[in-house]
Amino acid sequence: MTFNSKKQLSQFLAEDIGKGDITSKLLPKKKISVKIISRENAIIAGAPYAKEIFKLKGCNVRILRNDGSKIKPNQTIMIIAGDARSILTCERTALNLLTRMSGIATQTNELVKKIPKKTKLYATRKTAPGLRYFDKEAVETGGGKKHRLRLDEMVMIKDNHIAVGGSLVSLIKNAKKKYKKFEVEVENIPDAILAAKEGATIIMLDNFTPIQIKKTIQVLKNEKLRNKVMLEASGGISAKNISKYGQTGVDIISVGSITNSVQGIDMSLEI
Repeated sequence: MTFNSKKQLSQFLAEDIGKGDITSKLLPKKKISVKIISRENAIIAGAPYAKEIFKLKGCNVRILRNDGSKIKPNQTIMIIAGDARSILTCERTALNLLTRMSGIATQTNELVKKIPKKTKLYATRKTAPGLRYFDKEAVETGGGKKHRLRLDEMVMIKDNHIAVGGSLVSLIKNAKKKYKKFEVEVENIPDAILAAKEGATIIMLDNFTPIQIKKTIQVLKNEKLRNKVMLEASGGISAKNISKYGQTGVDIISVGSITNSVQGIDMSLEI
């Protein structure tokens, strides 16, 4: 399956319009020019998608601030020209996506600045259905990494898989038969060592404290296993404690809140 962003954007717009924008139909046919501005500091993400939404209704769009740009309050992001009714019909759908993606990019960027460059910040699959592609694009714009987009991209053995499968070791052996790279979630140090010995390529240390992570890394070094695995810290990580996790020496920090607890950037369309 390949992602068709234009089709999805069309569906977003159709969802909002329903059988027609009955309010905008009350307006006279008139050509106008409008601008979208930011009300706060932000990292812009989603500008090309917002542009495409307006283009679906025949509007002309000029982007002044590309994705990844830093923007200050009252700066213009894009200018839209076209039929007034078409612009107002597209307004909310375009703003919803642009403000959400910019919020994700901004939050991601703030977290990235709190950890060492060698440690990568990853998104998770904690995204709203239908928005995952856009959410993860925004994470990447903010300086993070996408991780898995879909379940078919990489094996990740988690606690519920182990509960059904009955054995961490047997699941790892099954994974090794078919895949060179796979990830295993563990909840304690002994399981982390076991996963490393069995050949897991990435080990997610779920809800480990920074102290527990440091202990795990030391044991892996003693067993001469540290260089054979990548370590991911996950669970309960936020802006308040991410610096401490960054100091542990893990390779990856994954944070679900950047996509499942999004605070959109305040923006508006002005005529």
